[in-house]
Amino acid sequence: MASGVWGERWSNSTSDIARKYMEVAARKQSLVCLAADRNTMAGLFDLIEEVGPYIAALKTHVDLVDDWTSDSWSKFCKAAAEADLLIFEDRKFADIGKISRSQMAGIYDIRSWADLVTSHLISGPDVVDGLQSGWEDVGRKGGVLLLAQMSSRGNLLSPEYTDQVVAKGREHPGVFGFIGNGSRPEELKELRKKVGVEKMIWTPGVNLSVGDGEMGQRYGDPREAVLAGSDCIIVGSGIHRANNPAGAAKEYAASSWNALVERES
Repeated sequence: MASGVWGERWSNSTSDIARKYMEVAARKQSLVCLAADRNTMAGLFDLIEEVGPYIAALKTHVDLVDDWTSDSWSKFCKAAAEADLLIFEDRKFADIGKISRSQMAGIYDIRSWADLVTSHLISGPDVVDGLQSGWEDVGRKGGVLLLAQMSSRGNLLSPEYTDQVVAKGREHPGVFGFIGNGSRPEELKELRKKVGVEKMIWTPGVNLSVGDGEMGQRYGDPREAVLAGSDCIIVGSGIHRANNPAGAAKEYAASSWNALVERES
C-alpha cells in the first residue's frame, strides 16, 4: 500500500527509516507527527493512549520531562512501539561530529530509542556523521532531519543558508530529510523543488486554525502544507490542547492523508 500511495517518494528513497515512516503513515492513513509537549511521564502516556491510533510519530523533548527516569522512559518507548509510532527527538544538535556522537549517549541515551533527531548544519556535515555513529554504536539505524527553514518570526535561516543546507544534505546518506516551514506554502514549494524527490520534508507551523500562535509561532493550513510538498505535518497544541484530542487527531490525520492522495494522484 505504501508504495502505491507515496509514488516517487517511495521509489526514489534510499533511506530505510524513510520507508519505515511511509509504511506507518500508510497503515494509519495519517501524516501527523504529534509534538508531545508534556512535561510529565503521565501526560506522555495519556497522549499515546488518546491519539496513538491517529498519528504516525511522536516528537519529544526528553530534557523537558520533569519526572524523567530511565525506567519510565523505557516503558514510554515500549508503549510507543506497541502503538506503531516512530519517536522523533527534537534535540536540534549543532556541534562537531565527535561531540554530537557523545551527546547521542549521555544520561538520556538518545541513540537507543530515537528513530529520528533534528540537527542544524551550522557546524558542517560532520554533525550528521557523528549522529549516525551514535546509532551505529548500539546497532541501530536512524535518520537526521536538518533544519532548512523555521516557522518562528525573525529566525536567521536565510534563503542562502537554506540552499547550502539542502545542497549538502541531499548528498549525505545519513540525512533523512529536512524541516520546512509549514506556515508558508509558497516557501515550502520552493524548498521541495530544491530538495527533489529523494528526501523527506517535515513541517511544523501547521494548524487547522491558521494564524499567529504564542511566542512568535505562525500557523498554516495542513492540507496546503502537504500539497506544497510536506511529507509530515508536526502538530502540537492543535491536538493536545483540544477539548477532544482524539477527535482533533483524527481530523488532522484525514486532512493530511487526503492531501497526500490528492498530491500523488
